Amino acid sequence: MEFNASEHPHRRYNPLKGEWILVSPHRMKRPWDGQTESVHSDMGPEFDPTNPLCPGVVRSSGILTPEYKSTYVFTNDFPAMLEDTPSPPQSDDPLFQIEGVKGTCRVMCFYPKSNVTIALMSINDIVTVISSWIQQLEELGKTYTWVQIFENKGTMMGCSNHHPHCQIWACSFLPNEPRIKDINQREYLEKHGRPMLMDYVDRELKAKIRIVTENQHWVVLVPFWAIWPYETMVLPKRHVKRMNEITEHEKTTLASVMKILTIKYDNMFKTSFPYSMGWHGAPTGPNCENSDHWVFHGIYLPPLLRSATVKKFISGFELLAQCQRDLTAEQAAERLRSQSDVHYLE
Repeated sequence: MEFNASEHPHRRYNPLKGEWILVSPHRMKRPWDGQTESVHSDMGPEFDPTNPLCPGVVRSSGILTPEYKSTYVFTNDFPAMLEDTPSPPQSDDPLFQIEGVKGTCRVMCFYPKSNVTIALMSINDIVTVISSWIQQLEELGKTYTWVQIFENKGTMMGCSNHHPHCQIWACSFLPNEPRIKDINQREYLEKHGRPMLMDYVDRELKAKIRIVTENQHWVVLVPFWAIWPYETMVLPKRHVKRMNEITEHEKTTLASVMKILTIKYDNMFKTSFPYSMGWHGAPTGPNCENSDHWVFHGIYLPPLLRSATVKKFISGFELLAQCQRDLTAEQAAERLRSQSDVHYLE
């Protein structure tokens, strides 16, 4: 019997994280009798006087959200980290280690209207979002080791507010995900003399089979080692280490691929597609080391698998042994690529 990646189970290696993922494409044929989610757009009215992220509404902290016209950034009223906090007592016990942390958490509203997501925003408005991200990265990066920009979109991803927004968490330490990526990218550069993700982009551009969309400066693809069914990466075609290194023209072309990708997501199941997304680049802070091994990139992690009502669960074998997916990366890329670049609502 000849191996067929679309039919036979196999494992794929993620060199960024040094992990394997089990791929079981034959399982897509099984019937689904498990949990389904109710279909709703997660998009409320244009303005909700009870929504604290809407312009002119008082938040639970008593602070008035101003009548903003573009992006608006404020310190989270319920932050996960604090800028000034006492240090815990040190322990020499290897089983009970504790370390103090400092940081800040901010919220950034993308747009004043609650029913306008990235997929429905203009390119110029998305460029404004990107410029605001860069401003936050540069400001917070002067002090903090890691600045994590991320968006949780949709109640399925735990988002408690449907107004288009993201969060920015800056911390005094290097979190687990970027720490592992830092190690593996550094080792790859030392061994091969080239940044890992630049080699990866070159190979994917030649293969073509996992690319969703691309333009002059950026490529969006389903990574070979993807875990989530329609997971994608946004990668630059030149070596960029951090978001603040991109040019004005690259901001516009990045906005373009972000819009096209999110439109394709929404068109897949004719719904406001839920996801968690974020950006990874070289660590920051006053003591950041040489970062030539880093390549700036974005990650989109959507949970939907078969329809707008069936999500993928990370459970059982995946929690206890190893991550697993049914749909192959190549099949996912083809389905996304085939979606229209025009939003179904338009």
